[in-house]
Amino acid sequence: MPVPPNLLPPAIQVTTTFENNDAPSTIERSPISPTSLSHFRRDSDAITPTALSPSGFERNFLGVDTNRSRSSSVGDASILSGVTARPDTPYNGIDFTTVEDALKPDPGTEDDFKVDNNPFAFSPGQLNRFLNPKSLAAYKAVGGIRGLEKGLRTDLEAGLSIDEAHLDGRVTFEEASAYKKNDSLNSDSSRGQGSGGSGAAEITRITTAGGTVASTSFIDRKRVFKDNVLPTKYAKSIWMLMWEQYQDKILLLLTGAAVISLGLGLYETFGVEHAPGSPPAVDWIEGVAIVVAIIIVVLVGSLNDWQKERQFVKLNEKKEDRVVKAIRSGKSIQLSVHEILVGDILHIEPGDLIPADGIFVHGHNLKCDESSATGESDQMKKTPGDEVMRQIEAGTASAKLDPFIISGSKVLEGMGTYLVTSTGVNSSFGKIMMALRTEAEATPLQVKLGKLADQIAYLGGGGAVLLFLVLFIRFLATLPTSNVGAAEKGSQFMDILIVAITLIVVAVPEGLPLAVTLALAFATTRMLKENNLVRVLRACETMGNATTICSDKTGTLTQNKMTVVAGTIGRDARFESASSDAGEKALPTAQAVARFSPAIKDLLLQSIVVNSTAFEGEEDGVQAFIGSKTETAMLMFARDYLGMDSVARERSSAHIVQLIPFDSARKCMGVVVKLRTGNYRLYVKGASEILLGKATRYTGDVSNQIIEEIELTGADTESLNATINYYAERSLRTIGMLYKDYNQWPPIGAKVMEDDSNMADFDNIFNDMTFLGLVGIMDPLRPGVSEAVAACQKAGVIVRMVTGDNVVTARAIAKECGIYSDGIVMEGPAFRQLSETEMDEILPRLQVLARSSPEDKRILVRRLKELGETVAVTGDGTNDGPALKMADVGFSMGIAGTEVAKEASSIILMDDNFSSIVKAMMWGRAVNDAVRKFLQFQLTVNITAVLLTFVSAVSSSDRTSVLTAVQLLWVNLIMDTFAALALATDAPTPEILNRKPTPKSASLISLNMWKMIIGQAIFQLVVTFIMYFAGARILGYSTETEIKELKTMIFNTFVWMQIFNEFNNRRLDNKFNIFEGMFRNYFFMGINCIMIGGQVGIIFVGNQAFSIKPINGTQWAICIVIAFLSLPAAVLIRCIPDPFVGACWDKLVIFFAPVMSGLERVWRAIPRREKKEKKPTDEEKGKANASP
Repeated sequence: MPVPPNLLPPAIQVTTTFENNDAPSTIERSPISPTSLSHFRRDSDAITPTALSPSGFERNFLGVDTNRSRSSSVGDASILSGVTARPDTPYNGIDFTTVEDALKPDPGTEDDFKVDNNPFAFSPGQLNRFLNPKSLAAYKAVGGIRGLEKGLRTDLEAGLSIDEAHLDGRVTFEEASAYKKNDSLNSDSSRGQGSGGSGAAEITRITTAGGTVASTSFIDRKRVFKDNVLPTKYAKSIWMLMWEQYQDKILLLLTGAAVISLGLGLYETFGVEHAPGSPPAVDWIEGVAIVVAIIIVVLVGSLNDWQKERQFVKLNEKKEDRVVKAIRSGKSIQLSVHEILVGDILHIEPGDLIPADGIFVHGHNLKCDESSATGESDQMKKTPGDEVMRQIEAGTASAKLDPFIISGSKVLEGMGTYLVTSTGVNSSFGKIMMALRTEAEATPLQVKLGKLADQIAYLGGGGAVLLFLVLFIRFLATLPTSNVGAAEKGSQFMDILIVAITLIVVAVPEGLPLAVTLALAFATTRMLKENNLVRVLRACETMGNATTICSDKTGTLTQNKMTVVAGTIGRDARFESASSDAGEKALPTAQAVARFSPAIKDLLLQSIVVNSTAFEGEEDGVQAFIGSKTETAMLMFARDYLGMDSVARERSSAHIVQLIPFDSARKCMGVVVKLRTGNYRLYVKGASEILLGKATRYTGDVSNQIIEEIELTGADTESLNATINYYAERSLRTIGMLYKDYNQWPPIGAKVMEDDSNMADFDNIFNDMTFLGLVGIMDPLRPGVSEAVAACQKAGVIVRMVTGDNVVTARAIAKECGIYSDGIVMEGPAFRQLSETEMDEILPRLQVLARSSPEDKRILVRRLKELGETVAVTGDGTNDGPALKMADVGFSMGIAGTEVAKEASSIILMDDNFSSIVKAMMWGRAVNDAVRKFLQFQLTVNITAVLLTFVSAVSSSDRTSVLTAVQLLWVNLIMDTFAALALATDAPTPEILNRKPTPKSASLISLNMWKMIIGQAIFQLVVTFIMYFAGARILGYSTETEIKELKTMIFNTFVWMQIFNEFNNRRLDNKFNIFEGMFRNYFFMGINCIMIGGQVGIIFVGNQAFSIKPINGTQWAICIVIAFLSLPAAVLIRCIPDPFVGACWDKLVIFFAPVMSGLERVWRAIPRREKKEKKPTDEEKGKANASP
């Protein structure tokens, strides 16, 4: 039947002809073309008839287009009702699609559609098609709420039967999708049927003697649809964490060196005869000490990871096993959320967190906040499933119809029941949680340290081989003339091996992993005190090099709490909050309200409190207002500034005569109250520009004790409209307030309601009102956000806003917090259509991405990472999960953040403050600096020690080094460990943000660092070689005792040079003040005292163990004075121009490139073990365990 030609928007009628429950045989298009109506604007999404088959049998259903725009504009229909904002184009709502398309599996989800021996009409995959995006097409394809009732073998009134176990028989898809039940939801015939009341299939009933449900209940239902529990995340044991920590390349190299060194040391100690009176053989100590160092590194790293995971679990402890109200066997019972099953009927009421996906059955005025689940900022009004089907079948459905209940969302208003369709891993919340269980990528520092370990292995291995060959050739050359026995020759060969192995041990910076671990552990502990809980230990060092931050708006930059920030009472009495910018004429809110007379205050109070549907309740254990965000904002204003008592008490004192609910067409709501004087007063609030058009008067001087009403002139109206537009330009949501007094109710001559003569027709009396005022509402910035954004930009970090709000709101908030200047503002749908080339051109200037979906945010993060950026992402909602996981560093909110966001993030902001990100950045840079400081110190020691060992061993007649193995062990292990502690504990200063972040491609060792390393190494080598080769002549030493004292002086001087050089390495730049902040670092001073005390103790009591001879005061003075010269030497090194050093460095690189390339090829030619097979995911394990 064609639609009458006089039908106008807001809806296009689409008539379908059905015979009983068969498929539609004809579908006729309305004569009204969408293009002919393109000039109309409508509150609801329109219907777009497309893809109609002109002939032949093809089932065509409706699919919802979820590309809806957000709104906070003036006069929006969602201003009080919370419905979705109007689209920018008039026809984008519902498309026709076939059953096959409606229930077609997405790539990779085919297994969810296959169930063996399925006694139900639907598979989990088919039920999942209702969401992501919301699809009325899929809902129609399964037969609506009645088809689900039949196919899931449940009852919409009685719920599941508590006696259900195995289900006999099977309900086919055709039977379910064609099923219609004539009884209403309140009919008695449907009550008490239990499970299968609609399914018409027999069940096996099993009960225990006590009448409780047996453990074997719902066997088939659980087998097919699973229960509402996610598979256990297999937490890594402490042993697994230790094993992973041990896989560090440097640790593996050290292990090889330790085994060889320990073996040779034990042989030298126990396998060789020693002359009487010779010093005790302690060669094995070196190998043992290396093993101890490895154990320390593994323990510290793994215990830190284990501790951080436990802290996160403790933080995230909630009442996960909360109870919900369900209907089973016709009775309301309380169930654990883990016991919810597909087919259950659940009660929902304001404040409830939705535990599973489903379809709204019936209820009253149900509205949900889906912002954390979908990013939709406005509340979503739900329509009962039967009503949706009636409108679909009648052809009057619009995309505004929403029967879908999404897990993870929250009920704001109303109450009702819903049918559970997806639980656990199949629910939208569960799918997001499972998608986040991925392995973390290596951080930039890990990658660079890995490369450094390879390079050290090339150099150390090459040097050891070269030393071994030189000494071995010398050994072979002396064999023909040697008179010693075979055992002695074997011992000499073992000495050569030990020297070569010692060279490798000296070359490898075994203190480096410990330094990194200690720096991270120290930083994360201190960061926790500054409201940053680091879940992933390496995340803090990554944050130090972040080049861009993609921040969510709602709940991160803003408070996610709509607040009255500005207002105008009457015509001129303006006020503003401290965070607002309402103009010079506006007074601070508290100061302005203080000037209001009691009469004006009471009038405002009643207009806000009585004319509201929000109420007081408890949210997360805290008293709060529950309802639409607009109304709760006005109630908070009344409480904070107008002296409002409890809402219930204020309303109980008001005699309400008539309520006028919010209507999206007139965009306002009202209430009529009988006053104590016997008169009646009508309060109206709503879209300010519409209400202003209904006013003929406005309130005069707000300080007068008697309310004055002044006629509204054209100039007054123009002034108030200018105020409304000014607020709108700043993206404030404006609410106007009117009132009018009457002598009686209904008023004389007013039209009354047809069904109640005591109620006046609102549209008939909605005129000639008095304008009380208007307020501007917005989600205010968090304290300190603007300063934090400025600090990030000063540090060279680009901050971008990625939000689901519309362009106007996003631009206004971004400008207010300093993110937007003169860059690009783009919408998500347009961004995702760009090619990679176009994206690369826009990204450098992109500052705001509005109307973005979670996929848009993920695409942005992925492309930035591909371009070499180190990306940090902030978010608090479930929809932020994928981007948080993909980012190099993900920040979630500890208070307002959802469980999904926390699980996906690597750092949790305990105070939900964007400002804490700046602290995380400072500590991240401090960690990177600590690693670089230690690396600079460590490589100086190692280069010097390696060259000393090589040159002295080759030049010595007995092939021994100037420093013994035990002495080298003290220098190379104990000193480095203490230095790691000392240099890793410098706290960051504000000046650390004055430089740009280090890019991923930058070398771990900068040119300035190489300058200090090589300069100090040259100084130390010159000093040591002079003392070694010419010391005896300079000091006049000739006796054996004096020669031993000289060797002790060389060892002592060498150690003291490292102690003084540690002070030099407190700075990485060319500035001279190496003592800055030192006296605030008690760790540094304490550890240096321990190092000095240890060295003094070794010199006095080391004796045979360290092969030393005690020295006198003069010799001590010589050692310390010579070592002290490393401080002025560092000053001279810093004075060398960096460009000159760079030119010299380039020449060195060109000279040594062939050698390094050859060593690398040899290293890569060594066979490696194959990678392990990929382990099954938690989801795959969970599904496997759930299979029978």
